[in-house]
Amino acid sequence: MAEHNELGKSGESAAITYLEKNGYKILHTNWRHGYFELDIVAKTDDELIVVEVKTRSGGSITNPEDAVTNQKIKHIVAATDFYIKYFDVDLPVRFDVISVIGKQPDFEIDHIEDAFYPPVNIRKW
Repeated sequence: MAEHNELGKSGESAAITYLEKNGYKILHTNWRHGYFELDIVAKTDDELIVVEVKTRSGGSITNPEDAVTNQKIKHIVAATDFYIKYFDVDLPVRFDVISVIGKQPDFEIDHIEDAFYPPVNIRKW
C-alpha cells in the first residue's frame, strides 16, 4: 500500500480514538454505498455527526482542512442525505472536520465542529 494511504488510515484511526475518548459513539467508519462515501459517522445523545478526516505528514503550506472543497462538501452532504434515508435516522446532523498532522503516534489533532453547513442548492443523487 502506498505511504500516503497508510498515513491516511493511521490518521483516521487516530481520529476515531480521539472521538471515542471524547464521548462519541462511532456508528460507521469508511461507510460506502455505491458512489457515496463517509469517513466517520458518529453519534452523541442528540446529534448525528458526520466527520471528514484529512491527514497530512506535516510541512505543508496549507492546512489539511483546506482540502475540504465545495465539491467535496456537496458529495459529503449527498452521501449523508442517502445515509439518513437508508438507516432511517431521525436526528439533527452536524458536519465536522478532523485535521490530523504529523506521524503516528505523535499526531496533532484539530477537531473543527460545525465545519460547514449544507449548501442550499444541492443536486439530489
